[in-house]
Amino acid sequence: MKKLSLYIILFLLLAQANLYSQKAARQDDYTFQVQKEEGDLNNDKHDDHVIVEMNLKEETRPLRVQIFLSRPDGKLQLAVSSVKLIESQYPVDKKGEHNGNAIPDFIIEEGNLKMLTDINNRKSTYTFRYNKGNFELIHISRVIWDGKNTTSETEINLLTKSKIEFDQELGSDKILNKRKKDLKVNLLPKIQEVSFSDLEQF
Repeated sequence: MKKLSLYIILFLLLAQANLYSQKAARQDDYTFQVQKEEGDLNNDKHDDHVIVEMNLKEETRPLRVQIFLSRPDGKLQLAVSSVKLIESQYPVDKKGEHNGNAIPDFIIEEGNLKMLTDINNRKSTYTFRYNKGNFELIHISRVIWDGKNTTSETEINLLTKSKIEFDQELGSDKILNKRKKDLKVNLLPKIQEVSFSDLEQF
């Protein structure tokens, strides 16, 4: 009876170990590094790292964004990991076709993290600030060209809860058709919670 109990315990331990190894393997499938950006995000005078990686084993080619923040001992600690911030290269709904968009670029500027996208010829810049352990979306800037002489631009400030839209002719500083409206923003969206489709809704 004791031997049977021992075998059952060993079986359960091995099963759990196997499950853990499978999870670890799945997490490590993001092996192709697309981009690495370095800069100070948490205002401690040390470089933090933003890494974009692709999973080449999955047919959809999903992408993962990870943010590593510097610690007082000089080491880096994972602060954010998201697989929904960037659309997969070959989304399921496209049935094997490429999504048609470039992989976003990430830059660190004036202590903020900026994500630059070009989706359906609409160029957007999403600005995130580090605040109390989170990366909060605070600003969105967009521009789309009509293919002729005019660009349509949008400036969304989530801190002042305002959205401004206007047109501009190429080569001119003159603002045309300016429209402004207030936004209802209760909480600033956090980078680990939003998806690429969420961002496109603003």
